[in-house]
Amino acid sequence: MGVEVKRITDPAFGAYGKVITGYELSQLLEKMGETPLPEDVIYVPSDPQLEAVKAAKELAAGVYGGMPIQIGYCNGHNRRLNAVEYHRDAELDIAVDDLVLLLGKEQDIRPDHTYETARMEAFLVPAGTAVLLYETTLHYAPCQTSEQGFRCVIVLPRGTNEDMAPIEIKNSEDRLLFARNKWLIGHPEGGLPENAFIGLVGENLTV
Repeated sequence: MGVEVKRITDPAFGAYGKVITGYELSQLLEKMGETPLPEDVIYVPSDPQLEAVKAAKELAAGVYGGMPIQIGYCNGHNRRLNAVEYHRDAELDIAVDDLVLLLGKEQDIRPDHTYETARMEAFLVPAGTAVLLYETTLHYAPCQTSEQGFRCVIVLPRGTNEDMAPIEIKNSEDRLLFARNKWLIGHPEGGLPENAFIGLVGENLTV
């Protein structure tokens, strides 16, 4: 069963993030047209072509307060939730095409790190719109709104989502650490690697 898709102008979106305006993103969106659009989903944390545009320095200086950032992309075809992730900082998503984000709240994760997918909400992000997802917002790959698939710019602090060496587990949350600055909770039907923590309870939501 599909989920109700709300608009980012809905007051409910305010719990998850906010729209960022005032930045000239046309060159960045144009460069995204050169990135691949596979039948599945591809995620590239850092793309030198995207990081070379003028907006990259402006986003680092303004949205991220002078912190070093990386600009990559998540493209492809997807209609399912499959997993949720969160970071220790905000993520800027810039929709190249209309797309849907499935969002939840870290505060709703149970003490055993399971999470009910029924708590998630879906929001339509129009093409050309930049949204900043808060640190406590659960999210994963966008969902398409047409058969053409989607392209989305992903901006994060540099190093996020890169491979990392295994760590000594100090507490239960450490089991969720899947990559640098990436805590992941997967769905049993998500097709994730064997080392992923599986803790999503309920339907693997479909848009």
